[in-house]
Amino acid sequence: MTTQENSNVIVNQAEKSRLNEVDFDNLTFGNIFSDHMFECDYKDGKWQTPTIKPYGPLLISPGAKVFHYGQAVFEGMKAFKDEAGDVFLFRPEKNFERINKSSKRMAIPEFPKNFFFEGLNTLLDLDKEWVRPGADSSLYIRPFVIATQVGVSASPANEYKFMILMSPVQAYYNKDVKVIIAQEYSRSADGGVGAAKAAGNYGAQFYPTNLAKEKGYDQVIWTDSNEHKYLEEAGTMNVFFRINDTLITAPTSDRILDGVTRDSVLAIAKRDGIKTDVKKLTVDELLAAYKDGSLKEIFGSGTAAVISPVCSFSYNDIDYDLVKPEDSYFTRFKKELKDIQYNRAEDTFGWRVKI
Repeated sequence: MTTQENSNVIVNQAEKSRLNEVDFDNLTFGNIFSDHMFECDYKDGKWQTPTIKPYGPLLISPGAKVFHYGQAVFEGMKAFKDEAGDVFLFRPEKNFERINKSSKRMAIPEFPKNFFFEGLNTLLDLDKEWVRPGADSSLYIRPFVIATQVGVSASPANEYKFMILMSPVQAYYNKDVKVIIAQEYSRSADGGVGAAKAAGNYGAQFYPTNLAKEKGYDQVIWTDSNEHKYLEEAGTMNVFFRINDTLITAPTSDRILDGVTRDSVLAIAKRDGIKTDVKKLTVDELLAAYKDGSLKEIFGSGTAAVISPVCSFSYNDIDYDLVKPEDSYFTRFKKELKDIQYNRAEDTFGWRVKI
């Protein structure tokens, strides 16, 4: 193992890469990780010197507070490789800002910007061969923080571990998505932590999502917790509805995640002259638009899935099938986003960051 010290990061380089052990044509999303990982501990009231080391298991006490009180937040990012072999990130500042926003909501100390970006850039430079070229290939990046202080007293921890893992991936969904509109369960509630990428948010939705899958659906369109009247998110994605030629999505709030891909779709729509409406859309309005033919398409947006079209939705045990229009917004936005991410088009927004 080779050890070197950068200005802020100690690097312990793996003696041998595992690249030749991976079948990159047959990947299960998020199951394989690159050669190295980033790690930084918080103790004595400050973040310590970060380390990059070979990927491997952690030694952690079963008394660590993350296991008992769920102090854990995470982010999702991607790195892309263009035809020339250069590697790019997509809007990484937004992910850095959001993980600290999530941390603050969960009483976790915010992470220093210089540690985050120097660590991420060094990690990507070490493992750049794990970023594969190709239309649906990318390197999924998972920063996360967990509470490591030992103790089962019901209080915030005073010790934490910040880590970054990287996983080569292909497309998250390989087909259009069937969804069911929630009438009983909710993803989040007013005053809660729905706007944070807190680990417990996702764990809590697995049960109702499993119920939906037992009925033949892929995901749930979540509704508000008070009346189950307003359409909010789709599975782990923000959701868009095209009614006539207007693109509608729910406003962000303390229930709804401020998605980076969501924000990017709205910005591209504005640039391209497509009308958008950020407003609360009711289930009744959706059904009325379906019946009068003005509902053209529904799609979800997120880092993992990028843009995922909905082919059918269900409400009150009735299925409503959607036929993708020839001028599909889904197709248009997915292409324009990916062209920016893979350096195939001019980035008029300044979102693409070269490593």
